[in-house]
Amino acid sequence: MKQMIAIALILAFGAGLRAQECPNPDGIPDGFEILFNGKDFTNWKVPEGDNGHWKIIDGVIDYDAMSEASVKDLWTDREFRDFILYVDWRIKETPYVNPNVPIILPDGTHKRNAEGEEIRMKVPDSDSGIYLRGSSKSQVNIWCWPIGSGEVYGYRMDGNMPARVRSGVTPSTLADNHIGEWNTFRIMLQGDRLTVDLNGQRVIDEAQLPGIPAAGPIGLQHHGNMLNGAWVSPPALVQFRDIYVKEL
Repeated sequence: MKQMIAIALILAFGAGLRAQECPNPDGIPDGFEILFNGKDFTNWKVPEGDNGHWKIIDGVIDYDAMSEASVKDLWTDREFRDFILYVDWRIKETPYVNPNVPIILPDGTHKRNAEGEEIRMKVPDSDSGIYLRGSSKSQVNIWCWPIGSGEVYGYRMDGNMPARVRSGVTPSTLADNHIGEWNTFRIMLQGDRLTVDLNGQRVIDEAQLPGIPAAGPIGLQHHGNMLNGAWVSPPALVQFRDIYVKEL
């Protein structure tokens, strides 16, 4: 019996290795190319008029959520169709308390009280995300909501989408590390099907994104604005590093 269990464990371990890319000695997954080199913005288009708010500090992309550009997001300088993307990210701090965070149910809808009103809570919050194929609707979220990062807000909140689409883009588990700690996304997009692993856990599994463009750039999202020196929405106080892509 012990021998059979050992064999089963070995086979399961081997299957896991085949399911994931094996890193080479330089830490880059086999078959991937570097999208961020840790030194400059090669492969990226810094927004015109940004004035230094997207910057590189100690080998990471650092953002203070205060870009002065008209379009504030950071985009790759080329388009992608089907791909696997690795990106490490972390939220630096959460100076804004979001008073309107809902309790999201597994089907993507919001929990309501006995009067039928959505239940809302206060959460210290920062907000960013990964735009796919140039579309703000197909954004893999980075935030502090209890549902966890990885959801696709634009599709989950679209009441015209079928129920299976809205539930499909809702994270199955909260896999975020603590605020200030690094996280790793593995994002795979094939056709209109999206799979997201966060810190080694599958949070989105072949969700359908109807109408997503066939090709487009990858973007790092700006979020948040200030009024009279205070944040009035969750700011993108984030950093990114180790960004790799493989076209499929």
